[in-house]
Amino acid sequence: MAGVNDPAPTVDVLVADDDPIVRFGLTMMLRGAPDLRVVAEAGDGAEAVELADRHSPDVVLMDIRMPGTDGLAATETLRRRPQAPQVVVLTTFDADAHVLRALRAGAAGFLLKDTPPDELVVAIRHAAQGRPVLSPEVTRRLIDRVAGSEQDTRRDAARRRLDLLADRERTVAIEIGAGRSNSEIAALHHLGLATVKTHVSAIFTKLDLNNRVQVALLVHDADIDSQSR
Repeated sequence: MAGVNDPAPTVDVLVADDDPIVRFGLTMMLRGAPDLRVVAEAGDGAEAVELADRHSPDVVLMDIRMPGTDGLAATETLRRRPQAPQVVVLTTFDADAHVLRALRAGAAGFLLKDTPPDELVVAIRHAAQGRPVLSPEVTRRLIDRVAGSEQDTRRDAARRRLDLLADRERTVAIEIGAGRSNSEIAALHHLGLATVKTHVSAIFTKLDLNNRVQVALLVHDADIDSQSR
C-alpha cells in the first residue's frame, strides 16, 4: 500500500508541434514539474503517431496545424489505438469546428497556447487521470455554440409549423408577429376584415394555438419579419 508521502506517479508526455522553438519551450517548461517527463518530441502528426507507438506516453500535447498529417487526424488515429494515450490539443486556433472535431475524436482537452504554464501542467495531470480539460475561452465558445444550436433547432421547428399554413394565412401570421391588428392587416393587404378574421381563425386551428400572442411568439422563434415574407 502506498504511503501518504509517496511521490505522485510520473506522467510521460509526448510534445507534437511543427515549430521547434515551441517544442523546446514546452519541453523546458514541463521539465520543471517533478511528476512530468517528456519522452519524445514530434514535428508533425505522422511522427507523433509513430513516436507514441514507440514510447507509449500517457499524454500527447498535440498542435493542430502541422505539415502532412495534422494534429486532428493524428488524434483520431491515436485514439483508435489499444491503450491509447490521452491527447490534449494545444493550439492558437479556437475555431468551433476544430474544438468539436478534436473532442469527437476522443481528445481529453483543448487548450490555447497562451494557457499559463501552471494551468497547462495541471491540465496534463488531469488528462492523465482521464479527466477532461478545456480552457475557459473554449468552454465559453462551446456553451455559445450549444445555445446557438438550440436557437437554430427552435427556429427550424417554428418554420416547419408555419409551413402548415396556406400562403395567405402565413402572411397574416407574420403580420400578427409584427404586432398589427386585424384592421391594419386588412388595409395593408387589401383584404376584407372578415377575410382576415377567417385567416386568423384558421391559423389558430392549424397551429393548435389559442391567441395572437402565441402566434407572435411562433413567428419570433421562426425569425421571420414582415419584410421577408
